[in-house]
Amino acid sequence: MITKHKAGMGKRIAMLGILAGLGLIAFLLESLIPLPYLPGAKLGLANIFSMLALALYGLPDALVIVFARTFLGSLFAGNISMILYSMTAGVVSVCACRCMLYLVPHISFVAVNVAGAVLHNLVQLIVYCALAGTIQLLGYAPYLCLLGALSGAAIGLAVTYTLKLLPARILPQEKSKGGIK
Repeated sequence: MITKHKAGMGKRIAMLGILAGLGLIAFLLESLIPLPYLPGAKLGLANIFSMLALALYGLPDALVIVFARTFLGSLFAGNISMILYSMTAGVVSVCACRCMLYLVPHISFVAVNVAGAVLHNLVQLIVYCALAGTIQLLGYAPYLCLLGALSGAAIGLAVTYTLKLLPARILPQEKSKGGIK
Protein backbone atom coordinates (compact mmCIF):
# COMPACT_ATOMS: atom_id res chain seq x y z
CA MET A 1 0.00 0.00 0.00
CA ILE A 2 1.40 3.39 -1.02
CA THR A 3 0.96 6.09 1.58
CA LYS A 4 0.73 9.80 0.86
CA HIS A 5 4.21 10.22 2.31
CA LYS A 6 5.73 7.64 -0.05
CA ALA A 7 3.91 9.12 -3.04
CA GLY A 8 5.16 12.58 -2.09
CA MET A 9 8.69 11.26 -1.70
CA GLY A 10 8.52 9.65 -5.12
CA LYS A 11 7.34 12.90 -6.67
CA ARG A 12 10.15 14.78 -4.94
CA ILE A 13 12.81 12.33 -6.13
CA ALA A 14 11.44 12.51 -9.67
CA MET A 15 11.50 16.33 -9.61
CA LEU A 16 15.05 16.36 -8.26
CA GLY A 17 16.08 13.96 -11.02
CA ILE A 18 14.52 16.23 -13.62
CA LEU A 19 16.19 19.31 -12.12
CA ALA A 20 19.56 17.54 -11.96
CA GLY A 21 19.22 16.35 -15.56
CA LEU A 22 18.24 19.79 -16.83
CA GLY A 23 21.05 21.35 -14.80
CA LEU A 24 23.52 18.90 -16.30
CA ILE A 25 22.34 19.66 -19.84
CA ALA A 26 22.64 23.42 -19.22
CA PHE A 27 26.08 22.90 -17.64
CA LEU A 28 27.32 20.96 -20.66
CA LEU A 29 25.82 23.33 -23.22
CA GLU A 30 27.38 26.29 -21.43
CA SER A 31 30.81 24.73 -21.56
CA LEU A 32 30.54 24.84 -25.36
CA ILE A 33 29.87 28.60 -25.47
CA PRO A 34 33.09 30.60 -25.07
CA LEU A 35 32.74 34.13 -23.75
CA PRO A 36 35.15 36.53 -25.44
CA TYR A 37 37.76 38.27 -23.29
CA LEU A 38 37.05 36.08 -20.23
CA PRO A 39 38.42 32.59 -20.74
CA GLY A 40 36.61 30.01 -18.64
CA ALA A 41 33.70 32.33 -17.79
CA LYS A 42 30.17 30.97 -18.20
CA LEU A 43 26.72 32.47 -17.96
CA GLY A 44 25.62 30.19 -15.09
CA LEU A 45 22.41 28.92 -16.64
CA ALA A 46 22.74 25.60 -14.80
CA ASN A 47 22.26 27.51 -11.55
CA ILE A 48 18.61 28.03 -12.47
CA PHE A 49 17.95 24.42 -11.52
CA SER A 50 19.85 24.61 -8.24
CA MET A 51 17.89 27.71 -7.30
CA LEU A 52 14.61 26.03 -8.23
CA ALA A 53 15.54 23.11 -5.97
CA LEU A 54 16.44 25.57 -3.21
CA ALA A 55 13.11 27.38 -3.53
CA LEU A 56 11.01 24.23 -3.79
CA TYR A 57 12.76 21.73 -1.52
CA GLY A 58 15.43 23.47 0.55
CA LEU A 59 19.19 23.53 0.99
CA PRO A 60 20.01 19.79 1.19
CA ASP A 61 18.22 19.05 -2.08
CA ALA A 62 19.73 22.10 -3.79
CA LEU A 63 23.17 20.84 -2.77
CA VAL A 64 22.34 17.44 -4.27
CA ILE A 65 21.61 19.19 -7.57
CA VAL A 66 24.90 21.13 -7.37
CA PHE A 67 26.88 17.96 -6.61
CA ALA A 68 25.18 15.90 -9.32
CA ARG A 69 25.44 18.41 -12.14
CA THR A 70 28.98 19.50 -11.27
CA PHE A 71 30.39 16.01 -10.83
CA LEU A 72 28.67 14.52 -13.86
CA GLY A 73 29.23 17.64 -15.96
CA SER A 74 32.94 17.58 -15.20
CA LEU A 75 33.14 13.90 -16.11
CA PHE A 76 31.14 14.31 -19.33
CA ALA A 77 33.06 17.44 -20.37
CA GLY A 78 36.33 15.61 -19.70
CA ASN A 79 37.54 18.30 -17.32
CA ILE A 80 37.90 16.79 -13.85
CA SER A 81 39.64 19.92 -12.53
CA MET A 82 36.32 21.72 -13.09
CA ILE A 83 35.07 19.89 -10.00
CA LEU A 84 37.41 21.88 -7.75
CA TYR A 85 36.22 25.24 -8.99
CA SER A 86 32.56 24.62 -9.76
CA MET A 87 31.80 22.36 -6.81
CA THR A 88 33.38 24.68 -4.26
CA ALA A 89 31.80 27.80 -5.72
CA GLY A 90 28.43 26.10 -6.20
CA VAL A 91 28.25 24.89 -2.62
CA VAL A 92 29.32 28.25 -1.17
CA SER A 93 26.95 30.27 -3.34
CA VAL A 94 23.90 28.02 -2.75
CA CYS A 95 24.53 28.09 1.00
CA ALA A 96 24.88 31.88 0.89
CA CYS A 97 21.65 32.15 -1.12
CA ARG A 98 19.87 30.05 1.52
CA CYS A 99 21.22 32.28 4.28
CA MET A 100 20.01 35.40 2.45
CA LEU A 101 16.55 33.91 1.96
CA TYR A 102 16.42 32.99 5.65
CA LEU A 103 17.92 36.15 7.14
CA VAL A 104 16.51 38.90 4.90
CA PRO A 105 12.72 39.05 4.93
CA HIS A 106 11.02 39.66 1.58
CA ILE A 107 14.26 39.52 -0.44
CA SER A 108 13.70 38.82 -4.11
CA PHE A 109 15.16 35.89 -6.00
CA VAL A 110 16.77 38.41 -8.34
CA ALA A 111 18.73 40.01 -5.47
CA VAL A 112 19.61 36.60 -4.04
CA ASN A 113 20.84 35.34 -7.40
CA VAL A 114 22.88 38.45 -8.14
CA ALA A 115 24.70 38.05 -4.83
CA GLY A 116 25.03 34.29 -5.35
CA ALA A 117 26.44 34.66 -8.86
CA VAL A 118 28.99 37.29 -7.82
CA LEU A 119 30.02 35.14 -4.86
CA HIS A 120 30.24 32.07 -7.13
CA ASN A 121 32.62 33.86 -9.48
CA LEU A 122 34.75 35.22 -6.64
CA VAL A 123 35.04 31.80 -4.97
CA GLN A 124 36.09 30.20 -8.26
CA LEU A 125 38.69 32.90 -8.77
CA ILE A 126 40.03 32.53 -5.22
CA VAL A 127 40.26 28.74 -5.60
CA TYR A 128 42.10 29.18 -8.89
CA CYS A 129 44.50 31.73 -7.38
CA ALA A 130 45.17 29.44 -4.42
CA LEU A 131 45.89 26.46 -6.66
CA ALA A 132 48.00 28.49 -9.09
CA GLY A 133 49.86 30.17 -6.24
CA THR A 134 49.34 33.68 -7.60
CA ILE A 135 47.09 36.60 -6.82
CA GLN A 136 47.67 38.31 -10.16
CA LEU A 137 44.50 36.74 -11.57
CA LEU A 138 42.44 38.76 -9.10
CA GLY A 139 42.57 41.46 -11.78
CA TYR A 140 39.72 39.52 -13.41
CA ALA A 141 37.54 40.07 -10.33
CA PRO A 142 35.79 43.29 -11.46
CA TYR A 143 34.88 41.75 -14.81
CA LEU A 144 33.71 38.52 -13.23
CA CYS A 145 31.63 40.46 -10.68
CA LEU A 146 29.98 42.45 -13.45
CA LEU A 147 29.30 39.31 -15.47
CA GLY A 148 28.02 37.60 -12.29
CA ALA A 149 25.67 40.47 -11.51
CA LEU A 150 24.23 40.46 -15.03
CA SER A 151 23.83 36.70 -15.24
CA GLY A 152 22.56 36.53 -11.66
CA ALA A 153 19.82 39.02 -12.49
CA ALA A 154 18.81 36.98 -15.55
CA ILE A 155 18.82 33.74 -13.56
CA GLY A 156 16.86 35.36 -10.73
CA LEU A 157 14.20 36.50 -13.19
CA ALA A 158 14.07 33.04 -14.77
CA VAL A 159 13.62 31.40 -11.37
CA THR A 160 11.00 33.91 -10.26
CA TYR A 161 8.89 33.47 -13.38
CA THR A 162 9.34 29.70 -13.41
CA LEU A 163 8.09 29.47 -9.82
CA LYS A 164 5.05 31.57 -10.69
CA LEU A 165 4.25 29.48 -13.76
CA LEU A 166 4.70 26.01 -12.25
CA PRO A 167 1.41 24.14 -11.91
CA ALA A 168 0.34 23.53 -8.31
CA ARG A 169 0.21 19.76 -8.87
CA ILE A 170 4.00 19.54 -9.24
CA LEU A 171 4.83 21.80 -6.31
CA PRO A 172 5.59 20.33 -2.89
CA GLN A 173 2.47 20.25 -0.69
CA GLU A 174 3.55 23.07 1.63
CA LYS A 175 4.38 25.32 -1.36
CA SER A 176 1.16 24.64 -3.26
CA LYS A 177 -1.05 25.47 -0.25
CA GLY A 178 0.50 28.83 0.62
CA GLY A 179 1.68 29.77 -2.84
CA ILE A 180 5.07 31.08 -3.82
CA LYS A 181 5.65 34.79 -3.85
